[in-house]
This record gives sequence, C-alpha cells and structure tokens, in this order.
Amino acid sequence: MSTHAPNNRASLSQHILPSSATMVGVCITALSILKLVRPTGLGFWVNHLLALSSLVFLTSGMLSYAAMRAAQNTRLERYADVAFIAGSILLSFCTVFIAFVIQ
Repeated sequence: MSTHAPNNRASLSQHILPSSATMVGVCITALSILKLVRPTGLGFWVNHLLALSSLVFLTSGMLSYAAMRAAQNTRLERYADVAFIAGSILLSFCTVFIAFVIQ
C-alpha cells in the first residue's frame, strides 16, 4: 500500500517544493530569451511579470519548505499551494504575452 494517499497533506509540500524550484528556472529561462529579443512596449511588462512570477514561485517553495519543517502546519502548506497556483497563472499570462512580443 502506498504511503502517499491523495488526502495525505504532508505529501503536498513535498511536491510543491521541487515544482516551485523548477518553475523559477522556467521564469529565468524565459527572461533570458526575452533579453535576446530586446523587446519594447509590451515586452517591458512581460519582463516584469516574469520576474514577479519567479518571486511568487520562490515564495511558494519557501512556504512549502517551512510547512515540511513545521509539525502539522497545514496553514503554511495552504499558502504555498495558493502561491504556486498564483505563480502558474502569472506565468500563463506571460506566455500569452510572449506570443505577441516575439513575432
């Protein structure tokens, strides 16, 4: 029988932490690609949204790490989950904007 049941709250932080770190890397890669294109206008805002998204993913990772270190602290884990979703939404908006910047 698996120890990672769907309702096991402890396993959520174990998934959020590495995913958040990966998404910070994705944001940095996208920022680097945009710097090569030298965007103007909308690209200026995309750069800032990507940087903000990276900070949101960093916050998510830090909260999930803190939740793993704390004994039975589901509030931190919930905040980490919300931050991860917010970062994902921001990154999704960035990809749409990137489609308009890189032509």
